[in-house]
Amino acid sequence: MAELPGCCRPCATCLLCLYSCRWIGAKKEKRQGLRTTKCDCSWFLFLFCVFLFTLVWLYFAIVILNDFHNFNEFIFKQRKLWLDWSLILLIATAVLITYSAVLLVLALCLQLCGQPLKLHWVHKSLLIITALVVAAAFTGLGIKWAEEWRSARISLQATGPFLHLGIMGGMTLLAWPLASFFYRSRNTGLKVFLLLVYCAVMIAVYLAPLVITSPCIMEENQLPPKPALVGHRGAPMLAPENTLMSLHKAVGCDVQVFETDVMVSADGVPFLMHDEKLIRTTNVQAVFPERASLNSTAFNWTDLQQLDAGSWFLERKPFSTVQSLSAGDRNQASKQKIPSLEEVLEAAKQSNISIMFDLRPENHTDYQSFVNATLDAILQSGIALQQILWLPDGFREQVKQQVPGVQQVYGRKRLQNEKEPLLHVNLPYQDMSSEEIRQYRQDNISVNLYVVNQPWLFSVLWCAGVSSVTTNACQVLKEMKHPIWLLPSSTYLMIWIVADCVSFLMILWAFLLVKRCSRRRQPAESETDVLLTKINSLMQE
Repeated sequence: MAELPGCCRPCATCLLCLYSCRWIGAKKEKRQGLRTTKCDCSWFLFLFCVFLFTLVWLYFAIVILNDFHNFNEFIFKQRKLWLDWSLILLIATAVLITYSAVLLVLALCLQLCGQPLKLHWVHKSLLIITALVVAAAFTGLGIKWAEEWRSARISLQATGPFLHLGIMGGMTLLAWPLASFFYRSRNTGLKVFLLLVYCAVMIAVYLAPLVITSPCIMEENQLPPKPALVGHRGAPMLAPENTLMSLHKAVGCDVQVFETDVMVSADGVPFLMHDEKLIRTTNVQAVFPERASLNSTAFNWTDLQQLDAGSWFLERKPFSTVQSLSAGDRNQASKQKIPSLEEVLEAAKQSNISIMFDLRPENHTDYQSFVNATLDAILQSGIALQQILWLPDGFREQVKQQVPGVQQVYGRKRLQNEKEPLLHVNLPYQDMSSEEIRQYRQDNISVNLYVVNQPWLFSVLWCAGVSSVTTNACQVLKEMKHPIWLLPSSTYLMIWIVADCVSFLMILWAFLLVKRCSRRRQPAESETDVLLTKINSLMQE
């Protein structure tokens, strides 16, 4: 198999060594008559599929970073081990995608240089392991974290137009090795099959914008107002969650609502705590080691006040932002205690910030007494009832009667035969489509979606017209003055047409240029073959 002009023998030899793990010169490879067999082609196809498979997983890994803090909390509850698993995920994914990408580039370069694709068994084994690892990751995602499939679908609204251009560019570049194989191979059936598959894929890519939808494809004057920010347990990237410091940091991020979780102590004092147990966010194991496994509601308020609710934040570093805290913030965080609902309501009243909360645990036998204690704390605080957003479904009718001024927030979509109209809904961002958000907006229903941390997701929901979002990253979303991208439909149509035309012309040029080069090599190769035949005859005589 001849080399292309400009592909030097040392380079071809180096490529063969890396891909085939055999240090043999390209010229000697040619003398031995080694060619790319059907088995070699099958392994190249497998390599290409593994690369695409790993690339798709990389995309999913980036998407699920928005919700990865939930995964970290889940692992801690199961294993009592805190670690930022997102870093491990990204490193492992980067290693897999880099390995398969390097092998694919080597294979394409060997094809352009006219060398056989003899993949070494070590690479074959590692590719199989890579495929199995990625398949296991997808399986685990589908079983334990199925809602992330919906997150990926939403992400396509943010990345669809750019993925389309990227795929088009990659497929266009693929025309060069395909053209080289087409004019080199003597297997007519295989050539026709690959060409038909390539043409079908390119037609699908060219027409992909017909099915690409995004709320951010709109005119600038149609952009809805920026969604309000709701601090998820305050500002948990800047301060220990569900503390007074976290509330004040949230106020500094222009958060309009402080979202939290309320529990009631054994002696009837409502306090802030998300987990049913105190292990993750306090030093209960050091202060009350024999009672550490008890539920939060089993402790009285005097016991709860002895716990440190801030040092864990500095030790475990639940977010990377902890490392950049100032010395003053670190000192303040280390002194945080579990706040009572009374203290939080007073701080909210002074900061003129609303408070939205869940009352946990809803399956507790004394839940009604929890509701009564919480309502008493609200009424005694003197806070304006409009600043209270009530989430719990239990005893909601009782709450409406006792404190009619409280805003009722529902964790469900409206029903067809709704007795009274919903004014506020609070749902996971995966549960509402852009069309539903627009419809709720037209019907004057306030929609809050949680938990939104990444700018790309915030941009999509902004364009869709959501009223507010619950976030851990209020300091990041606060700085966004505009969605990441906003594209008028006419501009997108122009980009689509120009990109398709440029891609088609480049593919046509690739095939014509490779055909011209192959014709130039044919006479030289014929003369070389005749000369080698004569030399062989003379040596035999």
